[in-house]
Amino acid sequence: MEWKKLLSEKRCRQAVQSRNKSDLRSEFEKDYHRIIGSASFRRLQDKTQVFPLDKSDFIRTRLTHSLEVSSLAKSLGQNIGEYILGQKCDPAFTLQMKEDLCNIVQCAGLIHDIGNPPFGHFGEVAIRQWFEEHLTKLTFFGRPIKEALTEQMQRDFCRFEGNAQALRLVSKLHFLVDEYGMNLTYALLNTIVKYPVSSLEVNAESDDLKEKKLGYYFAEQNLFQDITETTGTGKCRHPLTYILEAADDMAYKTADIEDAFVKGFISYETLRQELRKIETQSAFDAAGALERLYLRAEEKGLQDASEYAVKNWLVRAQSFLIQCATVGFTDNYSQIMNGEKKTDLFAKTEGEELMKLLGRLAYRKVFSANAIYKMEVAESVIMQFLMDKFVGAIIYYDTDRKLNSIEKRLVSFISENYRNAYHCHANGRTEEEKLYLRLLLVTDYICGMTDSYAKSIYQDLNAMI
Repeated sequence: MEWKKLLSEKRCRQAVQSRNKSDLRSEFEKDYHRIIGSASFRRLQDKTQVFPLDKSDFIRTRLTHSLEVSSLAKSLGQNIGEYILGQKCDPAFTLQMKEDLCNIVQCAGLIHDIGNPPFGHFGEVAIRQWFEEHLTKLTFFGRPIKEALTEQMQRDFCRFEGNAQALRLVSKLHFLVDEYGMNLTYALLNTIVKYPVSSLEVNAESDDLKEKKLGYYFAEQNLFQDITETTGTGKCRHPLTYILEAADDMAYKTADIEDAFVKGFISYETLRQELRKIETQSAFDAAGALERLYLRAEEKGLQDASEYAVKNWLVRAQSFLIQCATVGFTDNYSQIMNGEKKTDLFAKTEGEELMKLLGRLAYRKVFSANAIYKMEVAESVIMQFLMDKFVGAIIYYDTDRKLNSIEKRLVSFISENYRNAYHCHANGRTEEEKLYLRLLLVTDYICGMTDSYAKSIYQDLNAMI
């Protein structure tokens, strides 16, 4: 892979040469402004990161998480861009390319979760489970829907993935101007494809991260091929995807601990005891740093030494992890550029053990807590209900069979932009392909919901006060 192609400015719809000579923005800076101004990005402010429908103004949402990922990705991108320049890894790599690299990963951080449904990752699980349970039961003009769909189409739903939905959303569902959505650059679109495999190629047991999950739907297969042919990545990860993934991992693993501390799931003492288990010669003495910060807070006479210690420790941990991810990229530069690296950037670095510890701690103390389980059961009820109603209503939409009055009303709730996108992309398709696109129309609609809206429409349709 070579940077000139990897940093492709191509878009699905190429812009007419602008006459505005005062617009000095690069193509990737234009991407940034398109994202910031989009309704889908704004909706992230009411989507769950960890704690659904939380009333606190401190707990993170998908929006604040995405902003943090964007910031960390840009910082990491600056380190790596400087390394490529300084070490002359690629004689063709320029200062402008370094700036472009930083802008791309900054944008990627903003949209990496933009396709996620309401209620966090549990929302993804609920959609997958609904299709696994119902695809064998649904019929289309007396024929089992499972028989009408190809194997790839079926697996797209049973292996539903927010990452694949993000590519779909930004490339097709912003039907405000035309069928190309936000019409973002190919370099950016390729960066957000964390798993460059179809639903037929997913292998959850693989030792190669890129095969773990679905990266694009059948509906976006031609787009994916065009993007990867243009950037030269083929079935390999784009090098900037490693940066995005590292920034995402850093952001949520440290943020989960902070949010859990604020909510009372994790105490200072719990964190201190866990960090003491790390046996490493790392330059970052995790437990010692936390203890010293606690002592400093006591010396300052602060009312809550624990809060001061934990929050300041997390900032230092992020700084350390940025350096580790930088090493993870630069030490494996050739592997990454050849599409051969199978692990994330923290593997075999000084930060690997700390990242694993933070993940295990959050799982044990937060994600396995009864309070979270209780919320997830409630969310499951909402998601199951919405899927039941809207899939039932959409099956015969845009066919010769007339919808009944309730089905018509349910379909009318779906965004007109999404319905316009469906009609555009369904034009000239077979009845089976149209059925597949209609099922996607439901997941498009539900994934576009905020947590509050999903709860509200559930209550309205159940006539609940």
